[in-house]
Amino acid sequence: MSILDKILGRPLATSEKSKERLSVWTGVPVLGLDGLASTGYGPEAALTILAPLGLVGLQYFPIIAIIVLIELSTLYLSYRQTAAAYPGGGGAYIVASDNLGRNPGVLSAVMLLLDYLLNVCVGISAGIGAVVSAFPALHQYGLPLCLLVLITLTFINLRGIRESGQAFVTPVIVFIACMGGVIVLGLINVWQSGGQPHPVIPPPPIPPVTGTISTWLLLAAFANGCTALTGIEAVSNAVPLFRKPTVPNAQRTLTIIILILGLFLLGISQLCPAYHIGAMDETKPGYQTILSQLVAAVAGRGVFYYISLASIFIVLTYSAQTSFTAFPRVCRFLAEDGFLPPYFANRGRRLVFSHGIVFLTVVSALLLIAFGGVTQALIPLFAVGAFGAFLFSQTGMVVHWLRQKGQGYRIKLAFNALGAVTTAVALAVIIMAKFLEGAWMTVIFIPALTLLLMVIHRHYRRAARVVEQPLELQAAKLQHPLVLIPIQGWDRVAERAVRFGMLLSDEVTAIHVSTEKDDPHLRELWAEKVEKPAQAAHFAVPQLEIISSPYRRIEEPILDFVKAMRKGDPDRLIAVIIPELVEPHWFEYVLHNLHAARLRASIFMLRDRRTVVISTPWYLR
Repeated sequence: MSILDKILGRPLATSEKSKERLSVWTGVPVLGLDGLASTGYGPEAALTILAPLGLVGLQYFPIIAIIVLIELSTLYLSYRQTAAAYPGGGGAYIVASDNLGRNPGVLSAVMLLLDYLLNVCVGISAGIGAVVSAFPALHQYGLPLCLLVLITLTFINLRGIRESGQAFVTPVIVFIACMGGVIVLGLINVWQSGGQPHPVIPPPPIPPVTGTISTWLLLAAFANGCTALTGIEAVSNAVPLFRKPTVPNAQRTLTIIILILGLFLLGISQLCPAYHIGAMDETKPGYQTILSQLVAAVAGRGVFYYISLASIFIVLTYSAQTSFTAFPRVCRFLAEDGFLPPYFANRGRRLVFSHGIVFLTVVSALLLIAFGGVTQALIPLFAVGAFGAFLFSQTGMVVHWLRQKGQGYRIKLAFNALGAVTTAVALAVIIMAKFLEGAWMTVIFIPALTLLLMVIHRHYRRAARVVEQPLELQAAKLQHPLVLIPIQGWDRVAERAVRFGMLLSDEVTAIHVSTEKDDPHLRELWAEKVEKPAQAAHFAVPQLEIISSPYRRIEEPILDFVKAMRKGDPDRLIAVIIPELVEPHWFEYVLHNLHAARLRASIFMLRDRRTVVISTPWYLR
C-alpha cells in the first residue's frame, strides 16, 4: 500500500459510487454542519452591532431573532419544494439556469461559490474562537490554528463523502445534546427566577452605552444575524448524494437541520438578555464567545463546560464540511457547461471532486491569512453571496411553477414567491447595512468573477468551433518530416532519441548548443559512434550541427535553427525530438529536464502548425 493510499484511502471504482451515498444519519453532519454551527457566529454577529447600546441593545436581540426565524421558515418551505422539483440537484445554479437563463445562472453560481468559500473561513475562525475562549493562552496562535484545521478538513474530505460524514456524527450529537441541555436548563432557571437567573459564573460586564438606537443600527444587526441562515441550500443542491428514496431523505434531513437551528436561535435569543451576555472584541485578550459565556453562566466551568466547548469547536470549525461537499459540486456543474476547466468535473481517487476541494482549500487559506483569522473581520463579506443565491433560486422556482402549472401549483408558487420577496428584502438590507464594512468587496467581486467565467466559456466555445470540424484524412501528400534533435552531448539519452528519429526520417539533424567554443571531442564521438554505425547499417547518416552561443542562451539558438529550417522548406513537417532523462522518483524531477520543459513551451509559443514536438524518455533505474 502506497503512502497516498494510507492517507486518503484506497482508490474507489466508479461502480462503488452508491456505497458513498448519504443517509439522513450522515446527511445531517455532512450538509447541516453549516446551518447548525451558525448558532455560534450568527447571534454573536448581531450582538456585536448592538454592543454600543449596552443592556438596552440586548432587549432588541429577541425581536431581531424572531425576524430571522421568520426568514428561516420561508426558506425552509421554499427549499423543500426545490428538492422535490429538482431531484438531480436543485442548487441555485441549476434552478436559475433552467428557468431564468444562462447569465443569471452563472451569476447565482458565483454567489454560491463565494458563500461556500466564506463559510469555510468564518466557520473555522469561529471554532478557533471557542478554543481561545476555553484556553486564553492560545489567543496569539489563532491564525496558525485556523490553517491547521483547514488542512485537516481537506484530508478528511479527500477520503470521500461517506467517511467525512461518519467522522462528524458523534461530535454533532454531542453538540446538539450539550447545547440543547444548556438552553433547556437556562430557560428553566429563567422561569424559576422570574426572569432574573443567577449565573454560575457571571459573564463579563456589558460595556456602557456609547451609541443611540436607530433604524439603521437595528437593520445592521438584522443583516449580521442573517449569517445564521447561510448553508441551508446545501441539501437541495446535493439531493443526488442521498440514498434512495433520495428526495424524501433529503427533505427529512433539511427538516431536522432547520428544526434544530430554529430552536437553538430562539433559545439563545432568550438567554442572552436574561443572563446579560453580550459580544466581546475578538482581537483583544480575554475574548469569550457568547456560547462560552452562556455555557459557563448556566453550568459553570467544570467538565461539562470543556466537553461543550470541544463539541462547539468541532462543529464550528467543521461547519466548513458543507462547503467542502457543495463547492466542488457547483464547480462540477460549471465545468460541465464550459465555464470552468474540465478537470473540475472529474472525480478523484475517492469519488469526490478533488480539484474543487483543493482549490477551495487554497483560496480559503489565502483569505484566512489576509484577514488574520478574525471572525468579525470576515462577517461583513458573508451573507451577500448566500442571499443572492437564495434570491435567484426562489425566483427561478417561481418561473418554474408558472411554466409547469401542475396539480396544486398555486400553493407551491405562493411559497416560493414568499421566499423570493422576503429574500430580496433581506438581501437589500444586508447590502445597505454592511456595504461600508466590507460588503462592497463582494458587490465588486461577484460581477467580476461572473465576467471571468463568461470569458472562459467564450474561449471554450471558440476553441470547439475550430477543433471539432470533421476533416478527411489528408493522405495524398504525406512526406517524412525533417527531424531535429537537441542534445547536450553524446550519451544514452541522446542515442535513444537519434535512433527513434532515424525510424521517422532519413533527414535527421542533431543540434548541440555550445556556450564556450566548438567541441572537437563531440565531433569525434559523433563520427565514430553515429556516422560509422549508420553507414554500416545502410541508414542515412544523421548530421551534427554545433551552434555557438556566446551569451550562454540555450533555447533561443535552437528556436532560430527551427525557424531557419522552416523557411528553407516551407511545405515540410518538422519534428523536434526532445530527449529527457526520467528519474525513478517524482521529487527528483526538478533535478533534470528543466531546459526540456522550457524548450517545449517555447516551440509551442511559435504557433507553427508544421512543427511538432516529441519527447523520448530514457528511464534511469
